[in-house]
Amino acid sequence: MSENGSETYPGFDGAPLVLHRMGEGRPVILLHGLFSSAHVNWVKFGTAAQLAAAGIECLMPDLRAHGASAAPHDPAAYPPDVLVRDLEALVAHLGLTDYDLVGFSLGSRTSVRAVIAGLSPRRLVLAGMGLEGLAGWLRRQAFFSEVLDKFGTIRPGERGYPAQQFLKTMGTDPQAARLLLGTMDDTDPAALAAITMPTLVLCGDQDNDNGSADRLAEVLPNARRATIPGTHMSCVTEPAMGVELVSFLTT
Repeated sequence: MSENGSETYPGFDGAPLVLHRMGEGRPVILLHGLFSSAHVNWVKFGTAAQLAAAGIECLMPDLRAHGASAAPHDPAAYPPDVLVRDLEALVAHLGLTDYDLVGFSLGSRTSVRAVIAGLSPRRLVLAGMGLEGLAGWLRRQAFFSEVLDKFGTIRPGERGYPAQQFLKTMGTDPQAARLLLGTMDDTDPAALAAITMPTLVLCGDQDNDNGSADRLAEVLPNARRATIPGTHMSCVTEPAMGVELVSFLTT
């Protein structure tokens, strides 16, 4: 199954952001991971097609500074929690009142902070995320900042080389990505009490990149844990990803 199509919508500041759609039915917003894209996370390996076949309309934005969306170099385009503000703009643009929200890695982090800020999806999926990836984000941010600061000069075998090569493969704009990283902050675990909707914490069995998914599920008021095969990078390629999402979102 191919995408229904792509369209542009205005971010919080009017920046042109791109939304990809697939399927018809109940609307579900899917937010991709850091330095990835909607296509790589959701379309390329068939996850969106699985959801669409189950009667779900997949709404898949390319986040600011990712994919086909705008990657401005003006620091004013990157206020704190800019991705949350862009998500709020998307929900308002589409007029959504009854929808589900799925995030992977950075998408999960954005989803958490958006719900804390007031968005209220019926159901929430936090994939590729652990408690430390929220509460201790600044440590992970420092790693990516180092990669971007040294972009193009990191040699094979050196710290950050695989991340640099992934950025090159994705065509990431290093200047825009560096500005985006500066918009993110740690999340106080106590604030997670605001996430009261049914939540699925979904993580690969070899994925510890963002800390403990078990601990995240334990501190959320209404969460259950699911495990699929894979590392942080490989779990999005697994058919089990779509199987778990369909099961959770259609029951």
